[in-house]
Amino acid sequence: MEFDSKIVIEKAVPRAREIECAVLGNENPLPSIPGEVIASNEFYDYDAKYVDGKSELRIPAPLDDDMTQRVRGMAVAVFSCLDCEGMARVDFLLDSSTNALFVNEINTIPGFTSISMYPKLFDAIGIPYTELIDRLIELAISRAERRRKLRTDYRPRRQWHKDRNE
Repeated sequence: MEFDSKIVIEKAVPRAREIECAVLGNENPLPSIPGEVIASNEFYDYDAKYVDGKSELRIPAPLDDDMTQRVRGMAVAVFSCLDCEGMARVDFLLDSSTNALFVNEINTIPGFTSISMYPKLFDAIGIPYTELIDRLIELAISRAERRRKLRTDYRPRRQWHKDRNE
């Protein structure tokens, strides 16, 4: 127990492609098209992402139609299953030799800079950066209005028991 008392062990996907799909929405989430990260290093680490400038983002990812729909469907399923709202990016590992698709992680606060995948993926389907920001604001307002209507206090109805037994 030198580093911690718990560990996570995962099966490696040695020939994996990194596929990403952005999701936007509340009750009816919209997936972007998938994109692919080609890291300049063995991993898409800090240097590969921000320093050396040699990593490549392929938008859209070179996938067949079936895999594109699988990625988009799984991205929405993960987003919905975790009860996410607003925005997230779901990252996948695609085994190059078997075509097995694995959910790697969900990023609930994805990057939103000029080099970030999230806005680039939506721009590729016709939702430019400024419209994306407008939609996120509208989703936040809608979510706030929906939550404002919820009852947040509890006052038992004393008559309920009497009324039910009469």
